[in-house]
Amino acid sequence: MRRPFRPAIGIATAACVAVLAVSCTSDGSPDGRTATAPGTPTAAATAPTKPVAVPGDTWETVEPAEVGLDPAKLDEIADTAEQGKSTCLLVSRNGKIAGEWYFRGSAPSTPSAVYSVTKSLTSTLVGIAQDDGDLRLDDSAATWIPQWKGTESEAVTIRDLVSNDSGRQWSLKIDYEDLIRAPDKTAYAVALPQEKEPGQVWAYNNSAVQTLEEVLRTATGEEVTDFARERLFEPLGMDDSRMTTDAAGNTLTFMGLQSTCRDIARLGYLMLAHGNWNGEQIVSGDWVDAATGTSSTEMNAAYGYLWWLNREGVLAQPLAASDISAAADTTKKNGSLVPGAPADMFWAIGLGNQILQIDPGSGTVVVRLGTPGARPVPPTFGTAEAARVVTEALVG
Repeated sequence: MRRPFRPAIGIATAACVAVLAVSCTSDGSPDGRTATAPGTPTAAATAPTKPVAVPGDTWETVEPAEVGLDPAKLDEIADTAEQGKSTCLLVSRNGKIAGEWYFRGSAPSTPSAVYSVTKSLTSTLVGIAQDDGDLRLDDSAATWIPQWKGTESEAVTIRDLVSNDSGRQWSLKIDYEDLIRAPDKTAYAVALPQEKEPGQVWAYNNSAVQTLEEVLRTATGEEVTDFARERLFEPLGMDDSRMTTDAAGNTLTFMGLQSTCRDIARLGYLMLAHGNWNGEQIVSGDWVDAATGTSSTEMNAAYGYLWWLNREGVLAQPLAASDISAAADTTKKNGSLVPGAPADMFWAIGLGNQILQIDPGSGTVVVRLGTPGARPVPPTFGTAEAARVVTEALVG
């Protein structure tokens, strides 16, 4: 049974795969965190002034011009998507599909792996659990992971895990060989040692995110697959989506979600609508602000709580969440993920540029799924191409 929504308890109202570990601290504060509390909502992340139209039980399709989009420009973007190894592209505004294309034998109800888009879904589950009062961001994760009690890992909070600055041990071999091969991925991830103090290193750490499986399962008293189905998939009508498990039966929280362009767009509309779905508050607006409204750490301006942001500042590379070969690039760059795109635009991104893009200002949702590739060979279709829906195709 789905539990009713309850107001957030202690929510911080102030608040597969990229592979770089950034071994640095920020210039702004001694522990590498933001000077203001991470997760503090910004002006651009405030709740919408009027209800956001979300999809109905079945999607309605309209001509692009009816929702202020240039059809010729959308066709041009779709051509780029097709050339860029995409399997589907969906463009939506006002809860309606303005353009939908399928390639390489894909169809609207054909689920595929979306890799690290799973992380953003996991973030939303953490927000729901906090709203329920089952956990709080500033709880020690050891509250729910008893193996960490009395160890250096007891300092790791749930906030650290969703910010990817937990300091848990990370390497290419750990995340992309050993973790993948481990039959019990949660046990493997939990058993890794603490490498740095929390807040000192930003790393796109698959193993650390997998420990959220034990946090969520223990805190909620439910298997994460069931929790996701009851609290997200069923209310949103994500009928073709499911979370998968490892050989030991643990839900995969760092990757593993199987979904479709249409279902992923529904998750986008939940975030666009500030967590409200036809009058039912699925996740609090405070969580949406905290997860997507501002950077969670000064070490990577482009990262919230397991969501990618377009905030200006120091960027940790690679940001496309797709190129394992870029792991050796430890340079820090200043800028934004997609220069010229709105600052409050945000994304869920997975291996091979599986993309969910949300632009609050225009009320658009874009989903692109495609063939995976750790070392994608151009042409491909990434966040810059998806952002063209807003920067080029939007006419009204």
